This record gives sequence, structure tokens and C-alpha cells, in this order.
Amino acid sequence: MIIRKIFEFENAHIVRFCSSKRCKTSIHGHSYKIEILLESQYLDNAGMVYDFGLLKQEIKQIVDSFDHAITLFSADDKAYLKQMQKYSSRWILLPLNVSAENFVRIFFVLIDTLLKKTKMVNGEKGVNLKSIIIHETAKSYAQGFREDAYSELLPKIELKDIEFSPAIKSEWKDKDFFEKLKNSYIFINPKEV
Repeated sequence: MIIRKIFEFENAHIVRFCSSKRCKTSIHGHSYKIEILLESQYLDNAGMVYDFGLLKQEIKQIVDSFDHAITLFSADDKAYLKQMQKYSSRWILLPLNVSAENFVRIFFVLIDTLLKKTKMVNGEKGVNLKSIIIHETAKSYAQGFREDAYSELLPKIELKDIEFSPAIKSEWKDKDFFEKLKNSYIFINPKEV
């Protein structure tokens, strides 16, 4: 069975090297929608794949980290990166060009890592991230699956290569959240939300 949760976030970027002149030469933004699809062959103690309330915890925090922020490609011009980090308190530095397709891969790896490091306490079993869909507009989206996120044909995504600004980290319930995600920390779902 598959469940789907939709979140929204506002984000700015430049997509270097693309064919669209405006997109590759100007900072612009989108009102993104992200669809997170989880699957399991089992249901928990309440008859659910995964309680939607649990998705509003750390997974929502990951999505919210990108809200009202600028996302930067670490291989971009160093002077540009420095200026963006100076004049925007909310920024994310990614190891990939900031396309919808790469957003799918980044979010997949972040959320998949979190789910794998989460101890579930209400009888959840076999819960896996099935897919991520990123809507840039009402008419344009990218969808990816596990084989896309971890494809050997594409650049490997390492959490250590992703950086969140101090302003973003200051809003996390646990200021060490991302360090814990990158390391061997085990997150424990709350019994009640």
C-alpha cells in the first residue's frame, strides 16, 4: 500500500547550464510542492502504513529547511556564492545543480536516510520511501524513485556535501539534527504527536 503526503515550500535558485536563458542567468523562485510517497505491505497498530502526524515531525523539518531560502550549487562562481550567503540568512549549499530532478534526488536521500535511522514504536513494519515528486509549477514536475536517487550513472549524493545555513539550523528543534542524520544516531518516533 502507498500513502502520499504533500508539503509546500518557497525557494529561489539558478539552474546553471540549462537551455532556458532566464533560468540559467537569473535568480528566480518557485512555489514548490513536494509529494512524499511511502509504501509498506504491512499496517501499524492503528491500521496505517505510517501515521501522517509522524510525517509532520523531522520529515516536515527537512522540507521546511528549504522554505524561503535560496539553494546554491557548490560548484557555482565563488564570488556569487559568497554574496548570496552574505545577503541571505537562509541558504542551502548542494553538491548538484539546482534542478527539479536534482531536488528529487536530494530530498529522496535526506528522507530515506531519516526513515532508515528511525526506530518505529507503533507496530510499523517495512516502511520505505517509494517516490518523491517535486512540482516546480502547476504544470511541471519531476518524479524520482530509489534507483534514481542512488543511480551509479549520476553523481553520488553524500550528506556531508550538503550544508544548511546557521539561520536554518537555528530553527530546528534539535540544533544537531543534521549532524545526527549524517552519523549513526537513531531517531525514535514519539508514541504520540
